[in-house]
Parts: sequence; structure tokens; C-alpha cells
Amino acid sequence: MAPNEVAGALEAAESEAQISWAVAWPPAQRAPLVLASPHSGRDYHGELVAASPLDVLTLRRSEDAFVDDIYAAAPMLGVPLLKSLYPRVFLDCNREPYELDPAMFDSPLPKFVNSRSPRVAAGLGTIARVIATGEEIYAGRLEVDMALARIRTHYFPYHEMLRTMVERTRDRFGVCLLIDCHSMPSVGGPMDADPGSRRVDIVLGDCFGTACAPAITTFAETVLSDLGFAVKRNVPYAGGFTTRHYGRPTEGVHALQIELNRSLYMDETQIVPLLDLGGIPGRIAKLIEALVDMDQALFGLR
Repeated sequence: MAPNEVAGALEAAESEAQISWAVAWPPAQRAPLVLASPHSGRDYHGELVAASPLDVLTLRRSEDAFVDDIYAAAPMLGVPLLKSLYPRVFLDCNREPYELDPAMFDSPLPKFVNSRSPRVAAGLGTIARVIATGEEIYAGRLEVDMALARIRTHYFPYHEMLRTMVERTRDRFGVCLLIDCHSMPSVGGPMDADPGSRRVDIVLGDCFGTACAPAITTFAETVLSDLGFAVKRNVPYAGGFTTRHYGRPTEGVHALQIELNRSLYMDETQIVPLLDLGGIPGRIAKLIEALVDMDQALFGLR
């Protein structure tokens, strides 16, 4: 398929799936870099709100609020940015497609469902049972057909576009670096592995070196440290489904998850951005610039 045909096909797919996701495209892609923000969606529509005893502000405790805004400079720097439009509590596309809790539903789930994952046990499957602070999302049980339709309509289109972006980037440049953009509470909550612990500014997750070349992770860590951030690797977040699934360094695809401390740019209680988002977008833009200009030898090319 010629480049103009590829672009046309992607634009057509985007037009058909606007309710699920959107892509901020650059005029021209400058580097083998793709950004994705799976948890910043904030379309709290009537179906979700009507089914939950929680108000919207409480539901937003699980949202990576404003992360898409923090990375908004990406297309101007020659990098595409994919973002989910639906909220994480409606559907979490940083999970396997069918991580579901049988206790949430009014009839048996299909046999292909993964009902025994640690995420499901914590109440945080593809369709979550609880928000990040532990409150139950739904007042009653859900219909299985509704859940499967939600996954089919929203989860798969998001990943189809992400896979297309990654593959197109690798085909063009020979390699691809996928940055999965997230945020984290400033203090570990009851559902986390570090309850009550105050967190650093940024956690880089590369699945302990299996999803991304260590040289790339080290490069990103150095840039962020030079920008004044306190950075850790893999603790308490080593990377979710996106990082594990797409990160295949031996095939030329590297995936790195970035968790940004919310207290740096927002009021975590009211979910209101600080003035100019605390200046974080400008610093993150410098990270994107550095990744665009990064020596591709760090990919481990032979």
C-alpha cells in the first residue's frame, strides 16, 4: 500500500471510531516514536453514570487526568499521539481484552475469559469492579452481552489503531519506540503495592528490561533527571498490558511506560489542573524532543 493510501485508510478508520479514540497526527512523522494515552479519556456518558452509585468526581479518581494535555506538543514535534476518549472506569484498554470478574455479571462468562488474573482479583480488570480507591463502580450486576459489546466496540478499535501506528512506524524507520503515557497518585493507595508510600516524580516501566532496550530506558531516565525530575524504574509500576504486549525488542519494537506524579500538575482531590499544568507540558516536550533526536543505535540495531 502506498503512503497516501495508508494515510487515507487511517483517516477513514479514525472517522468511523471517533467515539473510542482520536489521534493527533503530525504534519510529518520525524522519528520512530509513537505516544499513547489510554487512561486520559473523560467522556462520562449517561450509560456509565446511570449504572454507578458514584458521582463523576469520584469516578475520575481512576482517570489519568490531563495526561493527553501534558503530551499535546507531540504532533508539533513530529510525533503522533493516540488517546482514548472513554474513561478507564468504563473500559481499560491497558488490560488483556477479556480480563473480567465473574462476580460482576448476571450470567456465566464465555470460557475464553481470563477471570483469574491479578488485575481481576484486585477488581481492576478490563471492565473494572472498583475505582482506584476501592469503591464499587456499579450498583448491580452487568449483562454479559453488554460487556462483550463494550469490548468489541471500544477496546479492539483502540488497539487496532495502536498496532497500525506501531507497525507503520517500524516499516518506515526499521524500529519503533512506543511510549505509554500514564499518571499516578502522589501517595500509594489501598489498591496499590505501596499503600501510604509517597512517590517520586516519575516511574519508568520497561518490564525490568524485557519490553525496551535498557539503553533507551537509561537515555529517558537521564533526560528526565536533567530536567529536574526524581526518577525510578519499575517500582511500583513495571508496565501494563500495552508495555508487555507491544514491547518486542528483538523484533524492533520497544515499549516504555511513563508514570507521572499527579501532584506535579493537578489538585488530586478536586481533579483540577494547576496553573499551566505546573509547567510540566514544557518539560515533557523537551523529553519528546530528546527522544526524536535520540541516536537510533540505542535500539540495538545491528
